[in-house]
Amino acid sequence: MMNGLTGSSVPVPTVIALVAAAVATVAIGAYGVRLARTTSDFLVASRSVGSNWNAAAISGEYLSAASFLGVAGLIAKYGADALWYPIGFTAGYVGLLLFVAAPLRRSGAYTVPDFAEFRLGSTRLRKLATAVVVLICILYLVPQLQGAGLTLNILLGIPPWVGAVVVGLIVIANVIGGGMRSITFVQAFQYWLKLTAIAVPAVVLALHFYGGDHDLGSSAPPTVTEQTTVDVTTDVVVQVAAPLEVTARGTIDGQAVSGPIRLTAGDHELTSGTSVVLAAGSSVPVVAGAPATHQQWATPGWGFGGDHPMYQVYSLIIGIFLGTMGLPHVLVRFYTNPDGRAARRTSLAVVGLLSVFYLFPTLLGAFARLWVPQLLITGGSDAAVLLLPSSVVSGIGGQLLAALVAAGAIAAFLATSSGLLVSVAGVLSTDVLRGRVRDFRLASLLAGVIPVLLAVAVTSIDLSRTVGLVFAVAASTLCPLLVLGIWWRGLTAVGAAAGLIVGGVVAGGAALTTAVGGFSDDLWGGWPSVLVGYPAAISVPLAFAVMVGVSLWTSDRIPADVARVLTRLHAPERLGVGRDREANL
Repeated sequence: MMNGLTGSSVPVPTVIALVAAAVATVAIGAYGVRLARTTSDFLVASRSVGSNWNAAAISGEYLSAASFLGVAGLIAKYGADALWYPIGFTAGYVGLLLFVAAPLRRSGAYTVPDFAEFRLGSTRLRKLATAVVVLICILYLVPQLQGAGLTLNILLGIPPWVGAVVVGLIVIANVIGGGMRSITFVQAFQYWLKLTAIAVPAVVLALHFYGGDHDLGSSAPPTVTEQTTVDVTTDVVVQVAAPLEVTARGTIDGQAVSGPIRLTAGDHELTSGTSVVLAAGSSVPVVAGAPATHQQWATPGWGFGGDHPMYQVYSLIIGIFLGTMGLPHVLVRFYTNPDGRAARRTSLAVVGLLSVFYLFPTLLGAFARLWVPQLLITGGSDAAVLLLPSSVVSGIGGQLLAALVAAGAIAAFLATSSGLLVSVAGVLSTDVLRGRVRDFRLASLLAGVIPVLLAVAVTSIDLSRTVGLVFAVAASTLCPLLVLGIWWRGLTAVGAAAGLIVGGVVAGGAALTTAVGGFSDDLWGGWPSVLVGYPAAISVPLAFAVMVGVSLWTSDRIPADVARVLTRLHAPERLGVGRDREANL
């Protein structure tokens, strides 16, 4: 993507780190295979995972490409408003702790669709919930695999589709081999690897920053310290704060250029394949809509490149906070705890582990704007974490830091993708197939191939932006189902189904529209583009309202055993309520 940053040859330490991370993942997964024999082992690790171990596994699974690469990239690009991503990713577990974790574990269910049928007694609702879980998991898997392709392309120079396929094959093999029992060991290991891989470079760069004459708060646009060539790999519109002299080859504003050109203040369209040379000390054009100066970057309220920043921020907060309560691969983890009390302890530990982790991508995002601002031209700021260490620290030290980051990035893709695949395979094997071990393995193969194909075919956007849209889908579907199903006796199967459909269509349609290019016009002040890019503020209240409204309208269909079911969800385990159901699963 960026000449002068990636280099023409691949450093040996990076290759060793990538291979070591992949081999360790496969080896630990193979160890878990020895312990996975029953269906319960494959689906929920026989409900025997302790709180601390499970917390590390959940954190390893949850800290995806969006967290490891995307958060720093968005902070580099959008500044203060992007801090809501790490805050929301962590705070969502407080909601899980308070409202969902323990009751969900007490239900004795294997999957979210299983819970839906247990709570409302409808096989049709179970099938609908199955479709929603599959949709969410596939939408979430695609950006993980795309991130893997981006990472390996930057680090090794291989085509992006190769990276997506390689990571996809490793994940499929691990899940087929040992299911939940196997990946629990893998994900716990990968949390500590990811924390180390992002904390060490952040601390080193922080020491470098405070030991030099640097300022993150000046009013000037970001500048390059040496002549830098930027290769534009996708069509992009950038804004120039003041007239800028560059040397370019390609197409700018629809005109072919080859040589020196003066970019006037304002927006300019750079076509894919264009190369731009910035002289040392030149200010960097920034993707249109993003803060152009450091002062704007540090000031909340600029949003994420749209015309309605306040709506964007609040919609993002709603989607991420509530979306955590509806992520299938996170929810299935609480089924692996021995009881509801352990599920609560797990949630509390996860909040602590995530809080520690997210300190470091925040630092790296700020440093990226200072030391690799060239990334702001192409919008490819997801590469910031990968390119920062070797851009700032020279010699073998920089290579070792870059190798450590590379290992952490691969761990992020593998951990989250494994959890998602286990979740969707578990749903398909129990709700579509017969629920046997061979069915789980077949479902894993089928569910793994489809996201790999989509990752190669669809447009890639910022990792955290993509994941934010998936959170919006989860917040608009499974979150209302769980919250109302656990805490409101008036919910009916018809109401739940109506809310799932409405929330899924609105939020899912927005996610798919964005994936294929979104709206590029400015009709009605840019509202179509903003609503599609940030649908949660509309789709989440709508889903809750539809579930409640239709349930009130069909109140004669409230399950007759609702009192017994709610007692099962909220009564402490020591009372022995519901042991018969769990023993039969």
